[in-house]
Amino acid sequence: MADKKGKGCEGSAMDRIWLKQYPPGVPHDIDIHEFSSIKDILEKSAERFSSLPAYTNMGTTLRYRDVDRLSRQFGAYLQTVLGLEKGDRVAVMMPNLLQYPIAVFGALRAGMTVVNVNPLYTPRELEHQLNDSGAKVIVVLENFAYTLSSVLKSIPVSTVITTQIGDCLSFPKSVFINLAVKYVKKMVPAWQIADSVTFNEVLRVGARSSLVEVEVQAGDIAFLQYTGGTTGVAKGAVLTHGNMVANLQQSSAWLSPLLTEGGEVVITALPLYHIFSLTANCLTFMKIGGENVLITNPRDFSAFVKTLKAHPFTVITGVNTLFNALTNTSGFGDVDFSHLKLTIGGGMAVQRTVAERWEKITGISIIEAYGLTETSPGVSINPITNRRYNGSIGVPISSTWVSLRDDEGRMLEVGEVGELCVKGPQVMHGYWNRPDETTEAMLDNGWLKTGDMARMDENGFIFIEDRKKDMLLVSGFNVYPNEVESVAVAHSGVLEAACIGLPGEVDGDIVKLFVVRQDPTLNTDQIIAHCQESLAAYKVPKVVEFRDELPKTNVGKILRRALRE
Repeated sequence: MADKKGKGCEGSAMDRIWLKQYPPGVPHDIDIHEFSSIKDILEKSAERFSSLPAYTNMGTTLRYRDVDRLSRQFGAYLQTVLGLEKGDRVAVMMPNLLQYPIAVFGALRAGMTVVNVNPLYTPRELEHQLNDSGAKVIVVLENFAYTLSSVLKSIPVSTVITTQIGDCLSFPKSVFINLAVKYVKKMVPAWQIADSVTFNEVLRVGARSSLVEVEVQAGDIAFLQYTGGTTGVAKGAVLTHGNMVANLQQSSAWLSPLLTEGGEVVITALPLYHIFSLTANCLTFMKIGGENVLITNPRDFSAFVKTLKAHPFTVITGVNTLFNALTNTSGFGDVDFSHLKLTIGGGMAVQRTVAERWEKITGISIIEAYGLTETSPGVSINPITNRRYNGSIGVPISSTWVSLRDDEGRMLEVGEVGELCVKGPQVMHGYWNRPDETTEAMLDNGWLKTGDMARMDENGFIFIEDRKKDMLLVSGFNVYPNEVESVAVAHSGVLEAACIGLPGEVDGDIVKLFVVRQDPTLNTDQIIAHCQESLAAYKVPKVVEFRDELPKTNVGKILRRALRE
């Protein structure tokens, strides 16, 4: 941990007590100058791994040479037909499809900035993000074109590129899938956008032009990655090519003792428009020549399990709710896990009961990691040599410094709980057009306040207590929802749980627990009695409400905010 004088990154390596936990072969610091940009990494991977599979979806595989060719065509269209220039923003609004890496890499190779858009946005949310980012072009899946059409008159987008789910699949599957989605399953609400152009037409026209080479440097903006704001609207984290390259160097260095270049298959179920999946899956495995198996609809768990059975996957990433749902899906135990080397959990706390059940079925423990949109996203991860769940988010990755601070910004000692702060080459350059919020989030010398309450033990392992804003105050004591939830889901009759605080008149917050039952006979008294066995009296829920399901984000994180509202 940084010393009490605040030397932080300027301190010696002796300040970083976590370095002794690094597995052999993992460097203390990474070379941030090895690659100039994501464009540089992609083009070198396309050359090195030309014939290897890069992205697979619904039975169709794009090899690295295909991604190289198609992204060139897409980028050439943006430059020569649309006249876009370096730095212009291109929005991408789709789930995990083969079109995603083509569009994103094409825009980045043309020197443009990618704005990832959640396809599930409401018109209000979509209008805000497109106006805030100033996107000139959007690539949208037809299933969500109706939402876009409702706000077109009030946004700066001049070109709409539409695509269908099957557009990049092999013939005749592409035709069958598109017809079934539109006319059988009726998944495409009627929409009308004048002068829109199809994705496949973009590729055809782009093939007749050449991509104009653009010098892309570390300081150029790669992504405007939107995240929730204190003002109630999303704000764009400015992630440069340098930020993203640094995190790719950090993640690939950490995994290098375990993974083989050109030999890995990663299951990509979390949406690529989310920073976790974007960096950990789409980009990291592109850098090392791996194959991403894209899951378009991970909530169809029966189909998901069938996909797992069809691929000899070596890596899978996910969040607690995804692992929980998979282990409760019929047929999951019959999947061949003999090739599986690594399971990475992030995005939210991995609960012990879920981790233990996952390990029992797969034979592989979940390696928990931690990151933020603002850090591209990686901050810490458990050593890959750890073979058992430990409840920690691991230790800071290469070239990363952390400190724990009180409300006045003073650095705390080992074992004390404070706000986790981070410094490193992966930390964003600020929020797009939000100088006040940037100032609020950043401390002196490039330190970022994460908003997470944590502690560090004497070995350098970090333990997240909870989000600072989610922490409850009961009778003068801090109560962390994560702890209450972890105890609750240890009950065999509980599938999922979420804890919030209700305003109380006497003792501060009242602990309330929302429960999704595994056992339909489970009642409130049983839940409370179970919690009393493991929690101090002030932490035990006073109110229990049963729900059929809990509200979640696009990656499966439970939305406590929605429950409070």
